[in-house]
Amino acid sequence: MSLPLPKYKRIILKLSGEALREPGSRDNISPQIVHGIAEQIGEIQALGVEIGLVVGGGNIWRGQAASQRGMDRATADYMGMLATVMNGLALQSELEALNVPTRVQTAIEMKNVAESFIRRRAMNHLKLGRVVIFVAGTGNPFFSTDTTAALRASEMGAQVILKATKVDGVYDSDPKKNPDAKRYTTLTFGEALTKRLQVMDATAFSLCMDNKVPIIVFDMMHRGNIRDVVMGKPVGTIVTGD
Repeated sequence: MSLPLPKYKRIILKLSGEALREPGSRDNISPQIVHGIAEQIGEIQALGVEIGLVVGGGNIWRGQAASQRGMDRATADYMGMLATVMNGLALQSELEALNVPTRVQTAIEMKNVAESFIRRRAMNHLKLGRVVIFVAGTGNPFFSTDTTAALRASEMGAQVILKATKVDGVYDSDPKKNPDAKRYTTLTFGEALTKRLQVMDATAFSLCMDNKVPIIVFDMMHRGNIRDVVMGKPVGTIVTGD
């Protein structure tokens, strides 16, 4: 009897920097949490899924917040990009410890730390079964890592963006404030815009909409959800152009 095949062959997994931190801890990166995430990524890599990973840096530094306190915005954003590099290296270390081959590609050149981002090289890594961790954002200030995920998904020809969050999908209002908040199982890009639902920032959302890249928003804190999403199970909220 043949085993079920993954629904998605090539994905971009978007992780926030905050996902790497233990809630309430002063430590910016929790080795235990990073190890758990690496185990879940390893599980889907073993299924033959080609994985691009985009990680934020908000657990270490938030450029927009620093600019609101008076720092030059471009400088603050570059510092945030460097924070994503640290997170990417932490993920690489745990993945490699589990014998999952990886490559870190950075949008800001730093030869002694990671490869520079080259689209064709990244695509070749994916074909060879390596997890490619995209760091340093787009390499430009004023753009979020959500935009990076949308851009890399479009460049890599990914079938879907998996946006891992701490909530189990997209709601019509904040479920923490409204106990009657409704969770959507499916949405179109048009509905999300009309209802002003914060799926991703405007630039990232426009890229996904223009390039017809669906987004699945799901709770990554529930062990096994990444695998379930990849296998096509109804987890979280899917946003499509249909």
